[in-house]
Amino acid sequence: MAKILIIDDDSLMCDTMTRLIGRIGHETLCANTLREGMALATAQSFDVVFLDVRMPDGNGLDLLPKLEAIPASPEVIIMTGFGDANGAELAIKSGAWDYIEKSSSVKEITLSLERALQYRQQKTAGAKIRPVAALKRSQIIGNSPKLNACLDLVAQAAGSDVNVFITGETGTGKELFARAVHDNSQRARGNFVVVDCTALPETLVESLLFGHEKGSFTGAEKARDGLVRQAHCGTLFLDEVGELPLLMQKAFLRVLQEHRFRPLGGNREIESDFRLVAATNRNLDQMVERGQFREDLLFRLRSYVIELPPLRERPEDIQELARYYADRFSERYGIAPKGFSPEFIKTLLAYSWPGNVREFVHTLERVLAAARFEPTLFPKHLPTNIRVEVTRATVDRDPSADMTLNGDAVQALPKLTDYREAVYHEAEKNYLCDLLELADQSIPEACRISGLSQSRLYALLKKHEIPRSR
Repeated sequence: MAKILIIDDDSLMCDTMTRLIGRIGHETLCANTLREGMALATAQSFDVVFLDVRMPDGNGLDLLPKLEAIPASPEVIIMTGFGDANGAELAIKSGAWDYIEKSSSVKEITLSLERALQYRQQKTAGAKIRPVAALKRSQIIGNSPKLNACLDLVAQAAGSDVNVFITGETGTGKELFARAVHDNSQRARGNFVVVDCTALPETLVESLLFGHEKGSFTGAEKARDGLVRQAHCGTLFLDEVGELPLLMQKAFLRVLQEHRFRPLGGNREIESDFRLVAATNRNLDQMVERGQFREDLLFRLRSYVIELPPLRERPEDIQELARYYADRFSERYGIAPKGFSPEFIKTLLAYSWPGNVREFVHTLERVLAAARFEPTLFPKHLPTNIRVEVTRATVDRDPSADMTLNGDAVQALPKLTDYREAVYHEAEKNYLCDLLELADQSIPEACRISGLSQSRLYALLKKHEIPRSR
């Protein structure tokens, strides 16, 4: 007999579901608010949770990460009277087992429950026989539910040779996760070969990927293995795969299918037994629609997807990240460990981090360099653009902006997507200006500090119309 929790503010719906589930032999408990439901889910162990979306104390979808984080980690079936395609997508991406409408038939509801319980039973049995091993996660810092969900996917991917496709915003740590897949796989003793697709010269891309024979072109004084061959018995990581030239996409598709290729100027094919991991911060589906990326290649790449969350969606990791990198940089610079004022941590939590972990790390390095001989870090030590954004967000709006001519209050807010995009754009521009100032206008030094490739940095400077000196 399974234990089922129903979180719904409709008492009639709760009674109906209780009778329905009771008839098939399972125990149920009901909660009429999200707060009450979370309290029950934390205090007791449930196998499945039926969760309504529109609740009196919030949106049920916001409860999904919290339910996933509790030890029992029940399967969650979203059950709503207001079906919404975007809500369904968000629910599935957040880990829900199913998304059904309250108007669904009894058969559909019971089938969804039975399948969820069957899956849970198999998952529990598999966990008992699966060998337990510590996951190698070098420099992947944090233990938030969203990060741990990604690490679970890394562990699953590492147990096979399936192609892995990692998506996420710039700076979320895609290469670190790609390396974690490699380090935890049976190919860990082989090479981990990184191909930065943004830095591949179009005239030399074929030679760099597939190698060349002596004399195959001017300057080819000796034969050289390409990156694909160097990844033999290891992992080939295509970083920013969306930048791969269209002509090379067709050639690489065949290599991915056959694991055979012909070096430039060669007269025979060479084999390479590599495992592919690809990453991008671009929307490849949109690129396919615009004819900029091959759909057949995308199908091949997207065998197993790991979608990394931006740092702003895992604030639970901020303090641990700050402690780790502050200690690391203190040791590097030979200075005493730093303490954090509560206001310093509060400011780190309030900032949106458009550059994600990469921006966070370089911000901490800059802060440690500036506060070298000061034992405690305060908001004053942070870059100006961060303090400005956080301060602007906390200052009350001008009351007159929210008043009509007759003095009635109105809500004069932009759409969230527009506001987020504007903040992201401004923060990114401020970061680039601070970056060039810190690097004394040197592009190579700016690339070293930011972790960006030269071509990517130039593209961002052009986007924000920031002049470059040298």
